[in-house]
Amino acid sequence: MRVREVEESALDWVWTHRDRFALGDDALAADGQVNRTWKPLGELTQVCASVSRCTPPGDPLHTRVSELLDFAWQQTHRGELFPLMQSLEPFATYPLEVYAAFASAGLRHPGYEASAAVLTRTRGWRLTEQYPTRRLGVLEAERRSGIDPHGDVPQALGRTWLGGLPEPWTFERAAGYALTHVVFHLTDWGRTPRGVPEDLADYLLHWLPPWLDTCLDARMWDLSCELLAVAASLPRPPEPAVLEDAWQRVAAARAGSGAIPEEGAAQDAAGADPGPDPYDFADCYHSTLMAAFAAALATAAAARPPDVRQAARPAGQGAPG
Repeated sequence: MRVREVEESALDWVWTHRDRFALGDDALAADGQVNRTWKPLGELTQVCASVSRCTPPGDPLHTRVSELLDFAWQQTHRGELFPLMQSLEPFATYPLEVYAAFASAGLRHPGYEASAAVLTRTRGWRLTEQYPTRRLGVLEAERRSGIDPHGDVPQALGRTWLGGLPEPWTFERAAGYALTHVVFHLTDWGRTPRGVPEDLADYLLHWLPPWLDTCLDARMWDLSCELLAVAASLPRPPEPAVLEDAWQRVAAARAGSGAIPEEGAAQDAAGADPGPDPYDFADCYHSTLMAAFAAALATAAAARPPDVRQAARPAGQGAPG
């Protein structure tokens, strides 16, 4: 099955390159680059947590992502780094967002959760200025970490690009990434399709196929994989022919190692032989993770009973608590 092949080869690449996700000495430095340290580790954790939920314990892929989750948890000293991060940057939200990915996999640090619960009740935390999609993600991170969300999900949703049901021709790269993350937050990263309100589900069912086709034509593989993950997270999936064509094109974009570039293709390299692993880590790790994530969700969605795939929550309701 082509979707399964994409998932297997992507996770093979991730496993081979797992040391590139490790935290270095700069992870707690005042001038450290969060996008190069904690962000990749958090993304690895979230994808592995989601794949773990989508695959039965006897599946070799379940074993693989479980081992990757243990590797990622060890990088945080089994959660001990999170209280330290909070003390260094009390009002930064990324420590809680990364921690929430671990918490969703059952890896928890009660001491950090207790101190974070105190912090999130402060006016300073509630009034931190954020993009609407980020705000929605922080509310979801609080919920997954066992903390009472500091705001209202439907209200936060209404301020996002997707929540306003914009004119479909206004879709572009930034809007695409915003809408995918709105769906991920509403569905607990694909776990609860009914978290998508009915009006948004209908809107996406209609417009997701042409947006996906546009991104595939532009060889925007990272965003295309995120859109495929959205398709698998909806209460009602797009037409099978749309998804089959998209997966064929994503599969064709793989390097011999299983890696998928964020954009373009290996043959762009001045006609030279790209080799089995032609990309720098930063140019392919996220898109490769997203391919594994989307493939796992697609497989799980195909196995869901029809009544689960077709039911949607009433308009205006957010993710279940």
